[in-house]
Amino acid sequence: MSVKKKTNAKSIGESNSKKKEEKKETKIASAKVKKKTKNKEEKATTEKKVKSKVKKEKIVKKKKTVKPVSKNAVKIKKDKKKKTEKEKTENKTKKTIKRKEKSILPSEDKSLVKETIAEEKIITETPQAKTGQKPKIKINEFVTVKILSEKLQIGVGDLIKRLMSLNILATINQRLNLEIVSLITEEFGYEAEIIPLYGEEISEEEQQDASLLKSRSPVVTIMGHVDHGKTSLLDAIRKSKIVEKEAGNITQHIGAYKVKTDKGDIVFLDTPGHEAFSAMRARGAQITDIVILVVAADDGVMPQTVEAIDHARAAGVPIIVAVNKIDLPTANIQRIRQDLANLNLLSEEWGGKTVFVEVSAKKETGLNDLLEMILLEAEVLELVSDVDVFAQGVVIEARLDPRKGILATILIQKGTLKVRDSFIVGLTYGKVRAMLDDHGRKIKQAPPSTPVEIMGFVDIPHVGDRFRVIKEDKKARYISQMRQNINREDMVKKKKHISLENLHQQIEEGKIKELKIILKADVRGSIEAVRDSLEKIKSDEIKLAIIHSGVGGINEADVLLAAASDALIIGFNVRPEQNVISLAEKENVNIKTYRVIYELVAKIKAAMEGLLGPQIEEIIIGKVEVRQIFKASKMGIISGCYVKEGKVLRNSLVRLLRNNIIVYEGKINSLRHFKEDIRETVAGYECGIVLENFQDVKVNDIVEVFELKETPGVL
Repeated sequence: MSVKKKTNAKSIGESNSKKKEEKKETKIASAKVKKKTKNKEEKATTEKKVKSKVKKEKIVKKKKTVKPVSKNAVKIKKDKKKKTEKEKTENKTKKTIKRKEKSILPSEDKSLVKETIAEEKIITETPQAKTGQKPKIKINEFVTVKILSEKLQIGVGDLIKRLMSLNILATINQRLNLEIVSLITEEFGYEAEIIPLYGEEISEEEQQDASLLKSRSPVVTIMGHVDHGKTSLLDAIRKSKIVEKEAGNITQHIGAYKVKTDKGDIVFLDTPGHEAFSAMRARGAQITDIVILVVAADDGVMPQTVEAIDHARAAGVPIIVAVNKIDLPTANIQRIRQDLANLNLLSEEWGGKTVFVEVSAKKETGLNDLLEMILLEAEVLELVSDVDVFAQGVVIEARLDPRKGILATILIQKGTLKVRDSFIVGLTYGKVRAMLDDHGRKIKQAPPSTPVEIMGFVDIPHVGDRFRVIKEDKKARYISQMRQNINREDMVKKKKHISLENLHQQIEEGKIKELKIILKADVRGSIEAVRDSLEKIKSDEIKLAIIHSGVGGINEADVLLAAASDALIIGFNVRPEQNVISLAEKENVNIKTYRVIYELVAKIKAAMEGLLGPQIEEIIIGKVEVRQIFKASKMGIISGCYVKEGKVLRNSLVRLLRNNIIVYEGKINSLRHFKEDIRETVAGYECGIVLENFQDVKVNDIVEVFELKETPGVL
């Protein structure tokens, strides 16, 4: 039994130890499996991490390559490059100066060496020496001393010294006159390109690519004499009743209308007179592509027709003649052709270049031919514009509506105008709140050659003011304020137009190459005689050109044309009215009136040659209206007068005007108040005037009282 027990115990012990060993082996095996799986997992995670890291690095690298470099960074880089280049050249110059100082000259001539080397440096290094042309620098209208010195790449102190040598005292932040800027830039070997404040910033954005330019509709202005059917013709083309809306069937405002045809659109401008046309040109707004000259077949060429031709020629635009009212029995088309041929408008039928179209606004005949000719002329002109830039245009009309506020008609010339665009126009600014087309319908955008009425102006703009869209409202406000400040400064020192007194001086300074004259006379014969005499004046330095001539008194349209063209107004046996004199003073336009043709020619010739002697200045001291005529046996004709302006002195020099034409010039023989002789009378009083050796006085005649003052000739 004991042996059995012993053997059993032994077998049990062995089995237990075997089990333990098996367990140990299984534990070791499972531990190995676990370690293997763990290693695999770790390997997989590390591989994943590496892959993600590589991916991230690739993305970052890609981003870095895609990320655009900012303009400021590029500018800073360029500035640094310029600075280093400048330093290098300066060091090089210093070394050459030292070398030449040692080898060539003694110590007392060191300054001379520096000057010569500096001159050599300028000659060799300036771009104009390499290309033969002056480099251009862009300068805006508000340029200061500091900005100009940066543009010219010179020290502020050097620029101020140069200005002081020209007797101009200026501080670092002072705004400079554009004429002085042009002079200074020329001295430093540059050519100044004057641009608006916003022009420099958008010049890079608006690089005009020929492939991006698209054809635009032509802008046509209808001009001609009163009652020759300008608006009726436009009315017939548009098939609407514009003329019925106007007071007295005469155009009282400027209208801009878009007409659609099978071959393209045409924009028509209907003006109330040529003043608006001149006002736009005076502000530098050249908006018209073609002028339609309307001439009535029954009436012929009239003074305003001639005026319209002169305005169109001064603007340099092609003319198409529309002979209207051909349906009337009194129509004489051949006479129209002959009269216009005398004014250098020869029809194509007669071998000329001017297109003549026979139309009838009433019967609506010949309208398609007229539209076809306009589109044909536009095709020859190749009118194109960029659609994708900031909108630009010109103010055609502006008014204050009691309900809507300030409204202005704008003709878009370039780009596309959208609602909520901020803009600057002349001295004012605003934001497009609403936009209407020529039919009064609301629109959201307007492409080039589109007339639109805009709401959202801060102040009323002027006709002819430039319209431009600006990115930010703040910027528009800032530019407006700056322009208003400049305008206040310029009001003090107004631009002086050409005059006989300063003509020769301006010729010598090279400011004038052509003397433009507007000639007005009492009769057509006088105009021809004066024109022939003036055209005989020959000069090598200056060309004389009569840009407009007409019969009758000097009017506001003449002054506006003179202001726009920088011309001189010459009156022969005619006088301007007081409102015309006031406008001429405001626009600084020179008006000269003569009664003797030889005196007129001699004065202009002397002015051109610089031989003007003492100037006799005429000062108007009073204006009197004849209201009644009395006959006296001893004294003859006594004029019962009312003093409208100034005063009248006994023995004063006077001029009698009838319909603004001079009929007498002499002295007052007698001045009375009732039966008493008086020495003088003033505005608001009545008086009796007897003229010396003149009896042909009529009611409504105007007596101008003047005195002559001699002043030394100014050249």
